[in-house]
Amino acid sequence: RGLRAARTRPRPCSSLSPRRERNRRRDRTTAPGAAWSTVRTHTMAGKQKISYFYDPDVGNFYYGQGHPMKPHRVRMTHNLLLHYGIYKEMELFRPALASAEDMTQFHSDEYVEFLRLITPDNQHEHMRQLKRFNCAEDCPVFDGLFNFCQIYTGGSVGGAVRLNHKQTDTVVNWAGGLHHAKKNEASGFCYINDIVLAILELLKAHQRVLYIDIDIHHGDGVEEAFYTTDRVMTVSFHKFGEYFPGTGHLQDVGQHKGKYYSVNVPLKDGIDDESYNLLFKPIMAKVMEMYAPDAVVFQSGADSLTGDRLGCFNLSIRGHAECLKYMTTFQVPLLVLGGGGYTIRNVARCWTYETGCLLGHELEDKMPTNDYSEYFGPTHTLQIQPSNMENQNTPEYLEGVRNRILENLSKIPPKPSVPFHDVPPDAFTEDQMEVKEDPDEVGGGAEANAARRANPDSIYPDEGDVDDKPSRRDHAATAFPDGDKHKAGAKEEPRETFGEEAVSVPGSGGGADVVTAKEEAEGTFELGEAAVARAPDDEMPAAAAAEDAIDAITAPLGAAMELDGTAGEEAGVVSLLPPRSPAGPSIMANDHGDER
Repeated sequence: RGLRAARTRPRPCSSLSPRRERNRRRDRTTAPGAAWSTVRTHTMAGKQKISYFYDPDVGNFYYGQGHPMKPHRVRMTHNLLLHYGIYKEMELFRPALASAEDMTQFHSDEYVEFLRLITPDNQHEHMRQLKRFNCAEDCPVFDGLFNFCQIYTGGSVGGAVRLNHKQTDTVVNWAGGLHHAKKNEASGFCYINDIVLAILELLKAHQRVLYIDIDIHHGDGVEEAFYTTDRVMTVSFHKFGEYFPGTGHLQDVGQHKGKYYSVNVPLKDGIDDESYNLLFKPIMAKVMEMYAPDAVVFQSGADSLTGDRLGCFNLSIRGHAECLKYMTTFQVPLLVLGGGGYTIRNVARCWTYETGCLLGHELEDKMPTNDYSEYFGPTHTLQIQPSNMENQNTPEYLEGVRNRILENLSKIPPKPSVPFHDVPPDAFTEDQMEVKEDPDEVGGGAEANAARRANPDSIYPDEGDVDDKPSRRDHAATAFPDGDKHKAGAKEEPRETFGEEAVSVPGSGGGADVVTAKEEAEGTFELGEAAVARAPDDEMPAAAAAEDAIDAITAPLGAAMELDGTAGEEAGVVSLLPPRSPAGPSIMANDHGDER
């Protein structure tokens, strides 16, 4: 009787239960698209929970003298986050190292084994393997190469695991986002495609995953991996035309079940904030409406900023960050990764500002004094000014691109789904990810400054961002205590050897399977109106490899990718993947130095 009387007694609005009051506030402030998934609404109420992955060793890796790719930029970003103080509002994790087995969820066994064993000391003995796996000028062999791949891949996959378990709303891994790596080769400074591996992990618990790429270079490795499935939609905004990697045409829309699930937005030199967002926002609004993803992976390559060493766009940091801020309004689980960016002072500025945006802060433009203040002079401000370069993207061109893409998106069925399935085990367990509560104890403090001043040559840039090989003393300024077993930059002692003619890979029976290393014959020819690349006869196309991985995670996706050509044809099979240009420009072909 008492319970019945209590139910009938009037209750003032102010005495709502905490749960009902929380729901009332959520309903009042829900952003467009937030109701698309009922399983995540409880995590999206109130302040967003953000997990941040960082390994202090990542800044020690060095691609080589004069190489534009400098992992040191991730350490600079982290140091700015410490001095702005916003790291305190995030959960900090040191990523577990991804194993070779984790990497072979997408990459071939022989390629991963090659990366594990190759070193600068033994590379001259394996010239044919270096050529086969495309480890040359763009993708050199350097000290600790495999450990570097383990670190950045571990952060991306570990972040996906946390999103799968709804332990966080957003994950940040600025060391990740290496989107060019292919199933069986390195490409464009990228060795292991951490994005593909993270998406495969997300697919264990999410029906649909959206990948967004605002790097100036086309996200070819990720698109190629998921070109024939509707479980993943890829959207890439990039420079197109005589520019690495030479893919990403407006008409490349996917094949078979993946038709219209690959979206390419080709852009010209000099695009500015206004033009970029006139495309980005309507296209992404339509994508979210039609595809309704359960999770989003956002590659925030900073080489689309004005003044980038390899870039030719004219975006400000605020214009770049506006894309990320817009995607947060949909309140979908979000994995934010780094990517390109070769004027490293601006990369650190951009990723610091965007971390602040994810936390809901407008960071002060005047930079706090930090361990790398010399890089940010003479202005010492967070924002940068766009140049006066010409915007070659005319309003007519942008309107044509936008209308074509919106038309293609209207052709996809709303919310493609998959059958129920048993969820495979996580790639990493909770115990493997080490939580660090107070990085300020060893990062950015007096001890770090003392170590740096003892060797000033290691921190003062000579010209712009020349930023030669980072000093190992920089390790003292990292966010986490020393003592990790995996020291970056240390030469790995090969556990196995392989000859010029064969690569040893772990076999199922405890022995080794010998994979013959032969020269790959590449060629292009016309199939209908599109040029397609001829794949070697001993290699499965990357899309089929990713589809196999998805099949292992979920119910079958349907018929396998169809291949034109005869099975017994000597030249191999013909892939229906987007065209790749073996003779296309190198990613460093547009290197105009640091002076910009």
